[in-house]
Amino acid sequence: MAQIRIARRVLTECIAAMAFPILLLSILVAPVSAPVVAETDRSRARWCGVETMPLKPSDHSWAKWVVLRLRSRSMWRTDLPVFVTAVLLSALSLLVAFFGFIGAAALVFSPVFWLFGIAAQVGPFTPESVGETLLAMPAGIVLGVVTTTVLTGTSFLRDFLLRAFSRNRDPDLLAKLEELRTSRASLTAAFEFERQRIERDLHDGAQQELVAVVMRLGMLEATATAAAADQERIVRLARQAQAHAERALERLRDTVRDIHPRELSDLGLIAAVRELAARSPLRVELTSTGDDAQLSSPTATAVYFTVSEALTNISKHAGVGNARIDLRCATTDVHVRVHDDGVGGARIDTGSGLAGLRERMRSVGGNLEILSPPGGGTLVVASAPSQPPW
Repeated sequence: MAQIRIARRVLTECIAAMAFPILLLSILVAPVSAPVVAETDRSRARWCGVETMPLKPSDHSWAKWVVLRLRSRSMWRTDLPVFVTAVLLSALSLLVAFFGFIGAAALVFSPVFWLFGIAAQVGPFTPESVGETLLAMPAGIVLGVVTTTVLTGTSFLRDFLLRAFSRNRDPDLLAKLEELRTSRASLTAAFEFERQRIERDLHDGAQQELVAVVMRLGMLEATATAAAADQERIVRLARQAQAHAERALERLRDTVRDIHPRELSDLGLIAAVRELAARSPLRVELTSTGDDAQLSSPTATAVYFTVSEALTNISKHAGVGNARIDLRCATTDVHVRVHDDGVGGARIDTGSGLAGLRERMRSVGGNLEILSPPGGGTLVVASAPSQPPW
Protein backbone atom coordinates (compact mmCIF):
# COMPACT_ATOMS: atom_id res chain seq x y z
CA MET A 1 0.00 0.00 0.00
CA ALA A 2 2.82 2.40 0.88
CA GLN A 3 4.52 1.71 -2.48
CA ILE A 4 1.25 2.43 -4.30
CA ARG A 5 0.82 5.76 -2.54
CA ILE A 6 4.40 6.76 -3.30
CA ALA A 7 3.86 5.85 -6.94
CA ARG A 8 0.69 7.96 -6.97
CA ARG A 9 2.56 10.91 -5.49
CA VAL A 10 5.34 10.68 -8.06
CA LEU A 11 2.78 10.31 -10.86
CA THR A 12 0.77 13.34 -9.72
CA GLU A 13 3.94 15.42 -9.47
CA CYS A 14 4.90 14.42 -13.02
CA ILE A 15 1.41 15.41 -14.20
CA ALA A 16 1.74 18.71 -12.34
CA ALA A 17 5.10 19.27 -14.03
CA MET A 18 3.57 18.72 -17.47
CA ALA A 19 0.65 21.00 -16.55
CA PHE A 20 2.97 23.85 -15.50
CA PRO A 21 2.60 25.77 -18.81
CA ILE A 22 -1.18 25.67 -18.41
CA LEU A 23 -0.92 26.83 -14.80
CA LEU A 24 1.38 29.63 -15.89
CA LEU A 25 -1.17 30.85 -18.43
CA SER A 26 -4.00 30.51 -15.93
CA ILE A 27 -2.39 33.27 -13.85
CA LEU A 28 -3.92 35.68 -16.39
CA VAL A 29 -7.39 34.65 -15.16
CA ALA A 30 -6.37 33.79 -11.60
CA PRO A 31 -9.68 34.64 -9.87
CA VAL A 32 -11.49 32.18 -12.14
CA SER A 33 -8.84 29.48 -12.31
CA ALA A 34 -7.93 29.52 -8.60
CA PRO A 35 -11.06 27.62 -7.38
CA VAL A 36 -10.66 25.01 -10.14
CA VAL A 37 -6.98 24.43 -9.39
CA ALA A 38 -7.59 24.34 -5.63
CA GLU A 39 -10.44 21.81 -5.96
CA THR A 40 -8.28 19.71 -8.30
CA ASP A 41 -5.50 19.78 -5.70
CA ARG A 42 -7.95 18.58 -3.05
CA SER A 43 -8.89 15.68 -5.33
CA ARG A 44 -5.18 14.91 -5.84
CA ALA A 45 -4.65 14.82 -2.08
CA ARG A 46 -7.56 12.40 -1.59
CA TRP A 47 -6.20 10.14 -4.33
CA CYS A 48 -2.86 10.10 -2.50
CA GLY A 49 -4.55 9.01 0.73
CA VAL A 50 -5.01 12.35 2.51
CA GLU A 51 -8.39 13.17 4.06
CA THR A 52 -9.57 16.42 2.48
CA MET A 53 -13.06 17.85 2.20
CA PRO A 54 -14.37 18.56 -1.33
CA LEU A 55 -16.04 21.95 -1.55
CA LYS A 56 -17.78 21.56 -4.91
CA PRO A 57 -21.25 19.98 -4.58
CA SER A 58 -21.75 16.98 -6.87
CA ASP A 59 -24.88 18.48 -8.48
CA HIS A 60 -23.21 21.80 -9.38
CA SER A 61 -21.51 22.39 -12.70
CA TRP A 62 -18.00 23.81 -12.63
CA ALA A 63 -19.17 27.11 -14.12
CA LYS A 64 -21.95 27.56 -11.56
CA TRP A 65 -19.70 26.59 -8.67
CA VAL A 66 -16.89 28.94 -9.74
CA VAL A 67 -19.36 31.85 -9.95
CA LEU A 68 -20.59 31.09 -6.44
CA ARG A 69 -17.04 30.65 -5.19
CA LEU A 70 -16.00 34.05 -6.56
CA ARG A 71 -18.60 35.66 -4.31
CA SER A 72 -17.15 33.99 -1.23
CA ARG A 73 -14.36 35.52 0.81
CA SER A 74 -12.98 32.05 1.46
CA MET A 75 -11.91 31.86 -2.18
CA TRP A 76 -9.38 34.64 -1.59
CA ARG A 77 -8.28 33.22 1.75
CA THR A 78 -8.07 29.55 0.74
CA ASP A 79 -8.23 28.88 -3.00
CA LEU A 80 -5.88 31.67 -4.09
CA PRO A 81 -3.01 30.64 -1.74
CA VAL A 82 -3.44 27.02 -2.83
CA PHE A 83 -3.34 28.16 -6.46
CA VAL A 84 -0.09 30.12 -5.95
CA THR A 85 1.41 27.12 -4.14
CA ALA A 86 0.40 24.83 -7.00
CA VAL A 87 2.11 27.05 -9.58
CA LEU A 88 5.37 27.33 -7.62
CA LEU A 89 5.59 23.63 -6.71
CA SER A 90 4.70 22.58 -10.27
CA ALA A 91 7.66 24.63 -11.50
CA LEU A 92 9.88 22.85 -8.96
CA SER A 93 8.52 19.44 -10.00
CA LEU A 94 9.16 20.28 -13.65
CA LEU A 95 12.84 21.05 -12.99
CA VAL A 96 13.37 18.02 -10.74
CA ALA A 97 11.54 15.54 -12.99
CA PHE A 98 13.09 16.82 -16.22
CA PHE A 99 16.71 16.89 -15.15
CA GLY A 100 16.47 14.03 -12.66
CA PHE A 101 14.74 11.38 -14.73
CA ILE A 102 16.42 12.32 -18.02
CA GLY A 103 19.83 12.36 -16.32
CA ALA A 104 19.11 9.03 -14.63
CA ALA A 105 18.04 7.48 -17.92
CA ALA A 106 21.15 8.79 -19.67
CA LEU A 107 23.43 7.31 -17.01
CA VAL A 108 21.66 3.95 -16.85
CA PHE A 109 21.71 3.52 -20.64
CA SER A 110 25.17 5.01 -21.03
CA PRO A 111 26.68 1.66 -22.19
CA VAL A 112 24.00 1.37 -24.87
CA PHE A 113 24.73 4.88 -26.13
CA TRP A 114 28.49 4.06 -26.14
CA LEU A 115 27.85 1.10 -28.47
CA PHE A 116 26.39 3.55 -30.98
CA GLY A 117 29.34 5.90 -30.59
CA ILE A 118 27.55 8.38 -28.38
CA ALA A 119 29.08 9.65 -25.15
CA ALA A 120 26.05 10.56 -23.01
CA GLN A 121 26.96 13.67 -21.05
CA VAL A 122 25.18 14.31 -17.76
CA GLY A 123 26.23 17.56 -16.15
CA PRO A 124 30.01 17.66 -15.90
CA PHE A 125 30.31 13.89 -16.40
CA THR A 126 31.20 12.59 -19.85
CA PRO A 127 32.24 8.92 -20.15
CA GLU A 128 35.51 8.32 -21.97
CA SER A 129 35.61 4.51 -21.84
CA VAL A 130 33.38 1.45 -21.58
CA GLY A 131 34.36 1.07 -17.94
CA GLU A 132 33.15 4.57 -17.10
CA THR A 133 29.80 3.88 -18.80
CA LEU A 134 29.40 0.76 -16.69
CA LEU A 135 30.19 2.74 -13.53
CA ALA A 136 27.59 5.33 -14.61
CA MET A 137 24.77 2.79 -14.40
CA PRO A 138 24.54 2.57 -10.57
CA ALA A 139 24.96 6.35 -10.42
CA GLY A 140 21.91 6.64 -12.68
CA ILE A 141 19.90 4.36 -10.41
CA VAL A 142 20.86 6.47 -7.40
CA LEU A 143 19.89 9.64 -9.27
CA GLY A 144 16.50 8.11 -10.11
CA VAL A 145 15.89 7.22 -6.47
CA VAL A 146 16.90 10.72 -5.36
CA THR A 147 14.56 12.26 -7.95
CA THR A 148 11.67 10.05 -6.79
CA THR A 149 12.37 11.03 -3.18
CA VAL A 150 12.41 14.76 -3.99
CA LEU A 151 9.13 14.49 -5.94
CA THR A 152 7.54 12.56 -3.08
CA GLY A 153 8.68 15.23 -0.64
CA THR A 154 7.23 17.91 -2.91
CA SER A 155 3.92 16.06 -2.85
CA PHE A 156 3.93 15.94 0.96
CA LEU A 157 4.72 19.66 0.98
CA ARG A 158 1.64 20.26 -1.17
CA ASP A 159 -0.48 18.34 1.33
CA PHE A 160 0.93 20.28 4.28
CA LEU A 161 0.28 23.66 2.69
CA LEU A 162 -3.19 22.59 1.49
CA ARG A 163 -4.24 21.56 4.99
CA ALA A 164 -2.63 24.64 6.54
CA PHE A 165 -4.57 27.01 4.29
CA SER A 166 -7.81 25.04 4.70
CA ARG A 167 -7.66 24.80 8.49
CA ASN A 168 -6.21 28.14 9.42
CA ARG A 169 -7.77 30.35 6.78
CA ASP A 170 -11.28 28.95 6.54
CA PRO A 171 -12.46 27.66 9.93
CA ASP A 172 -15.83 29.38 9.55
CA LEU A 173 -16.65 27.34 6.46
CA LEU A 174 -15.79 24.06 8.16
CA ALA A 175 -17.86 25.03 11.20
CA LYS A 176 -20.85 25.86 8.99
CA LEU A 177 -20.53 22.57 7.13
CA GLU A 178 -20.45 20.63 10.39
CA GLU A 179 -23.44 22.58 11.69
CA LEU A 180 -25.34 21.88 8.48
CA ARG A 181 -24.57 18.15 8.69
CA THR A 182 -25.76 17.99 12.30
CA SER A 183 -28.89 19.98 11.52
CA ARG A 184 -29.77 17.76 8.58
CA ALA A 185 -29.33 14.64 10.68
CA SER A 186 -31.57 15.99 13.44
CA LEU A 187 -34.24 17.08 10.96
CA THR A 188 -34.33 13.71 9.24
CA ALA A 189 -34.51 11.80 12.53
CA ALA A 190 -37.28 14.07 13.84
CA PHE A 191 -39.24 13.73 10.61
CA GLU A 192 -38.97 9.94 10.76
CA PHE A 193 -40.05 9.87 14.44
CA GLU A 194 -43.06 12.07 13.71
CA ARG A 195 -44.22 9.86 10.85
CA GLN A 196 -44.12 6.78 13.06
CA ARG A 197 -45.95 8.61 15.87
CA ILE A 198 -48.77 9.67 13.52
CA GLU A 199 -49.02 6.13 12.20
CA ARG A 200 -49.35 4.72 15.73
CA ASP A 201 -51.95 7.33 16.73
CA LEU A 202 -54.11 6.71 13.68
CA HIS A 203 -53.79 2.95 13.93
CA ASP A 204 -54.61 2.72 17.62
CA GLY A 205 -57.13 5.60 17.76
CA ALA A 206 -59.34 6.66 14.86
CA GLN A 207 -58.99 3.39 12.97
CA GLN A 208 -60.17 1.36 15.97
CA GLU A 209 -63.12 3.70 16.40
CA LEU A 210 -64.18 3.21 12.79
CA VAL A 211 -63.95 -0.55 13.23
CA ALA A 212 -66.36 -0.25 16.14
CA VAL A 213 -68.73 1.92 14.07
CA VAL A 214 -68.80 -0.65 11.30
CA MET A 215 -69.54 -3.43 13.79
CA ARG A 216 -72.35 -1.51 15.47
CA LEU A 217 -73.92 -0.55 12.16
CA GLY A 218 -73.95 -4.21 11.27
CA MET A 219 -75.75 -4.95 14.53
CA LEU A 220 -78.23 -2.15 13.77
CA GLU A 221 -78.97 -3.70 10.40
CA ALA A 222 -79.60 -7.06 12.04
CA THR A 223 -81.92 -5.47 14.64
CA ALA A 224 -83.83 -3.39 12.10
CA THR A 225 -84.45 -6.46 9.98
CA ALA A 226 -86.60 -7.87 12.77
CA ALA A 227 -88.53 -4.62 13.37
CA ALA A 228 -92.03 -4.26 12.10
CA ALA A 229 -92.39 -0.48 11.56
CA ASP A 230 -90.69 1.16 8.57
CA GLN A 231 -88.46 -1.85 8.28
CA GLU A 232 -87.33 -1.28 4.69
CA ARG A 233 -86.20 2.33 5.25
CA ILE A 234 -84.23 1.48 8.41
CA VAL A 235 -82.42 -1.35 6.66
CA ARG A 236 -81.58 0.86 3.68
CA LEU A 237 -80.19 3.68 5.82
CA ALA A 238 -78.20 1.27 7.95
CA ARG A 239 -76.65 -0.32 4.88
CA GLN A 240 -75.77 3.08 3.45
CA ALA A 241 -74.16 4.16 6.72
CA GLN A 242 -72.21 0.93 6.89
CA ALA A 243 -70.97 1.38 3.32
CA HIS A 244 -69.84 4.94 4.06
CA ALA A 245 -68.02 3.82 7.19
CA GLU A 246 -66.32 0.98 5.34
CA ARG A 247 -65.12 3.37 2.64
CA ALA A 248 -63.85 5.75 5.32
CA LEU A 249 -62.03 2.92 7.00
CA GLU A 250 -60.38 1.87 3.74
CA ARG A 251 -59.28 5.41 3.01
CA LEU A 252 -57.94 5.79 6.51
CA ARG A 253 -55.92 2.60 6.06
CA ASP A 254 -54.49 3.99 2.85
CA THR A 255 -53.59 7.20 4.65
CA VAL A 256 -51.88 5.31 7.44
CA ARG A 257 -49.96 3.24 4.90
CA ASP A 258 -48.87 6.37 3.02
CA ILE A 259 -47.63 8.01 6.22
CA HIS A 260 -45.54 5.02 7.24
CA PRO A 261 -46.46 1.50 6.11
CA ARG A 262 -46.58 -1.00 8.97
CA GLU A 263 -45.07 -3.65 6.68
CA LEU A 264 -41.93 -1.53 6.49
CA SER A 265 -41.57 -1.37 10.28
CA ASP A 266 -42.53 -4.99 10.95
CA LEU A 267 -41.19 -6.94 7.95
CA GLY A 268 -38.56 -4.75 6.31
CA LEU A 269 -38.03 -2.99 2.99
CA ILE A 270 -38.23 -6.00 0.64
CA ALA A 271 -41.55 -7.21 2.08
CA ALA A 272 -42.97 -3.67 2.04
CA VAL A 273 -42.01 -3.14 -1.61
CA ARG A 274 -43.47 -6.55 -2.49
CA GLU A 275 -46.76 -5.57 -0.81
CA LEU A 276 -46.65 -2.20 -2.57
CA ALA A 277 -46.25 -3.93 -5.93
CA ALA A 278 -49.17 -6.24 -5.14
CA ARG A 279 -51.45 -3.27 -4.37
CA SER A 280 -50.44 -1.31 -7.46
CA PRO A 281 -52.88 -1.18 -10.38
CA LEU A 282 -49.90 -1.96 -12.61
CA ARG A 283 -48.50 -5.37 -13.49
CA VAL A 284 -45.25 -5.13 -11.57
CA GLU A 285 -42.30 -7.46 -12.10
CA LEU A 286 -40.23 -7.36 -8.91
CA THR A 287 -36.70 -8.69 -8.52
CA SER A 288 -35.13 -8.45 -5.08
CA THR A 289 -31.77 -9.70 -3.82
CA GLY A 290 -29.84 -9.46 -0.60
CA ASP A 291 -30.85 -8.92 3.00
CA ASP A 292 -32.49 -5.72 4.25
CA ALA A 293 -31.77 -6.40 7.93
CA GLN A 294 -28.85 -3.93 7.95
CA LEU A 295 -30.86 -1.02 6.56
CA SER A 296 -31.59 1.85 8.91
CA SER A 297 -35.18 3.04 9.22
CA PRO A 298 -34.56 6.43 7.49
CA THR A 299 -32.83 4.74 4.54
CA ALA A 300 -35.50 2.06 4.12
CA THR A 301 -38.26 4.68 4.32
CA ALA A 302 -36.60 6.92 1.72
CA VAL A 303 -36.22 4.02 -0.72
CA TYR A 304 -39.78 2.80 -0.10
CA PHE A 305 -41.39 6.15 -0.88
CA THR A 306 -39.17 6.54 -3.94
CA VAL A 307 -40.57 3.28 -5.32
CA SER A 308 -44.11 4.32 -4.33
CA GLU A 309 -43.86 7.68 -6.09
CA ALA A 310 -42.32 6.08 -9.18
CA LEU A 311 -45.18 3.56 -9.48
CA THR A 312 -47.73 6.34 -8.98
CA ASN A 313 -46.15 8.40 -11.76
CA ILE A 314 -46.12 5.38 -14.08
CA SER A 315 -49.82 4.70 -13.54
CA LYS A 316 -50.70 8.38 -14.07
CA HIS A 317 -48.39 9.53 -16.84
CA ALA A 318 -46.52 6.69 -18.57
CA GLY A 319 -49.47 5.32 -20.57
CA VAL A 320 -48.53 1.70 -19.90
CA GLY A 321 -49.86 -0.97 -17.56
CA ASN A 322 -46.65 -2.63 -16.44
CA ALA A 323 -43.43 -1.76 -14.60
CA ARG A 324 -40.25 -3.45 -13.43
CA ILE A 325 -38.54 -3.07 -10.05
CA ASP A 326 -35.01 -4.25 -9.31
CA LEU A 327 -34.17 -3.98 -5.60
CA ARG A 328 -30.72 -4.94 -4.32
CA CYS A 329 -29.87 -4.79 -0.62
CA ALA A 330 -26.35 -5.25 0.72
CA THR A 331 -24.66 -4.85 4.07
CA THR A 332 -23.24 -1.47 3.03
CA ASP A 333 -25.83 0.03 0.68
CA VAL A 334 -29.12 -0.37 -1.15
CA HIS A 335 -29.94 0.19 -4.83
CA VAL A 336 -33.34 0.24 -6.54
CA ARG A 337 -34.31 0.70 -10.19
CA VAL A 338 -37.88 1.30 -11.36
CA HIS A 339 -38.36 1.07 -15.12
CA ASP A 340 -41.26 1.40 -17.53
CA ASP A 341 -41.63 1.43 -21.32
CA GLY A 342 -43.95 4.43 -21.43
CA VAL A 343 -43.86 7.81 -23.11
CA GLY A 344 -40.84 9.10 -21.14
CA GLY A 345 -40.07 12.78 -20.82
CA ALA A 346 -40.17 12.83 -17.00
CA ARG A 347 -38.11 15.48 -15.22
CA ILE A 348 -37.22 16.41 -11.66
CA ASP A 349 -38.78 19.87 -11.48
CA THR A 350 -38.43 22.15 -8.49
CA GLY A 351 -41.30 21.61 -6.09
CA SER A 352 -42.36 18.30 -7.64
CA GLY A 353 -42.74 15.02 -5.78
CA LEU A 354 -39.61 13.61 -7.39
CA ALA A 355 -37.61 16.68 -6.36
CA GLY A 356 -38.72 16.13 -2.77
CA LEU A 357 -37.75 12.47 -2.98
CA ARG A 358 -34.32 13.38 -4.33
CA GLU A 359 -33.74 15.68 -1.37
CA ARG A 360 -34.92 12.93 0.96
CA MET A 361 -32.45 10.48 -0.59
CA ARG A 362 -29.69 13.04 -0.21
CA SER A 363 -30.58 13.54 3.45
CA VAL A 364 -29.58 9.92 4.12
CA GLY A 365 -26.43 10.19 2.02
CA GLY A 366 -27.97 8.77 -1.17
CA ASN A 367 -28.98 10.04 -4.58
CA LEU A 368 -31.85 9.87 -7.06
CA GLU A 369 -31.46 9.97 -10.84
CA ILE A 370 -33.98 9.80 -13.69
CA LEU A 371 -33.30 8.76 -17.27
CA SER A 372 -36.38 9.53 -19.33
CA PRO A 373 -35.82 10.31 -23.02
CA PRO A 374 -39.07 11.18 -24.87
CA GLY A 375 -40.60 7.99 -26.18
CA GLY A 376 -37.96 5.84 -24.53
CA GLY A 377 -39.53 5.02 -21.20
CA THR A 378 -38.42 6.15 -17.77
CA LEU A 379 -35.77 4.72 -15.46
CA VAL A 380 -35.66 5.87 -11.85
CA VAL A 381 -32.44 4.93 -10.06
CA ALA A 382 -31.99 5.45 -6.32
CA SER A 383 -29.11 4.43 -4.07
CA ALA A 384 -28.12 5.07 -0.47
CA PRO A 385 -25.77 3.71 2.19
CA SER A 386 -27.28 1.26 4.66
CA GLN A 387 -26.53 3.64 7.50
CA PRO A 388 -26.77 7.43 6.99
CA PRO A 389 -23.40 9.19 7.14
CA TRP A 390 -24.51 11.10 10.23
